[in-house]
Amino acid sequence: MSNHIENGQVRVLGIDLGKSVFQLHGVDASGKSVLKKRLKRDELLEYMAQLPPCLVGMEASSGAHHWARKFQGYGHDVRLMAPQYVKPYVKRHKNDSVDAEAICEAVQRPNMRFVGIKSVAQQEILSLHRIRSLAVKNRTALVNQIRGLLAEYGIVFPKSIKQARRAIVLILSDESSEMSANFRVILEDERDELAHLDERIGKYEREIEALAKAEPQCRLLMTIPGVGPITATALLASVGDVRAFKNGRELSAWIGLVPNQHSTGGKAWLTGISKRGNGYLRTLLIHGARAALRVCENKPDRRSQWAVSVSERRGANRAVVALANRMARSAWAMLVKQEAYGASAAV
Repeated sequence: MSNHIENGQVRVLGIDLGKSVFQLHGVDASGKSVLKKRLKRDELLEYMAQLPPCLVGMEASSGAHHWARKFQGYGHDVRLMAPQYVKPYVKRHKNDSVDAEAICEAVQRPNMRFVGIKSVAQQEILSLHRIRSLAVKNRTALVNQIRGLLAEYGIVFPKSIKQARRAIVLILSDESSEMSANFRVILEDERDELAHLDERIGKYEREIEALAKAEPQCRLLMTIPGVGPITATALLASVGDVRAFKNGRELSAWIGLVPNQHSTGGKAWLTGISKRGNGYLRTLLIHGARAALRVCENKPDRRSQWAVSVSERRGANRAVVALANRMARSAWAMLVKQEAYGASAAV
């Protein structure tokens, strides 16, 4: 066993994760480098189990949450960081050793922002979301392909999944069209593939709805207008401990729903939203806000009237983003205070 493990010299350890090879960089209590080591995948856990508990830093990349949970089981204090926050600490040309040193340096910064370590349950929920998202993307691509193929025969139909299903049935039943028997077989295969994707997406959505109904915090979030089971479960699984954010604006900024700033010399310049952070969650909130905005005119509450006034003054798109921002802030307040929407939690 190495002397630095026996003597317990390593106080902070930076690990550059890889698929099969991992680079470690450790420093002692004074900040002096005492460890530079390269390990294979099957050696890492054994090594970390023997290492006395210390602060471990890693980038929040593929597999990071798995390793973080394992290392926590050995008593280590594990911190995950976004790669863009580690990059400024890279001193020389990029390689594994330099990256591990940069991670070790970044994790010690007092103002560093860390990524919450996800549990297995959270990762399973997000995996379900990712599978559903890919199925929806494939269905959209399939419908667009069908539209393009039929356009060559002079056949067009409105842009929607519902209209596509209806149009394919009518087209296949029309014997007077110019389509050959071979093309009809192709179109039937496309119809069957579309039905298969519909079935898969429906299955995933039913599973997500069941998860949302079983989770009290999801039911709480679904009281926000525009937030359904998909958005509620994605928000909870992505955020984890909402108290990691100081306020609702921090959560909204993490999702990427706040304006970009280009300010200098005491002059503030605000542009479009930053679009940083979780793009999937941002998309769900914006879609939910768009659906909520459609019915705001018929509601007398203050938030609905505010959304309508923003839409009239600045346009519907800006109003949708502003409403999505407000939904994220409301979600933070509701989860922290455990109050239903409409109480003091609504922002």
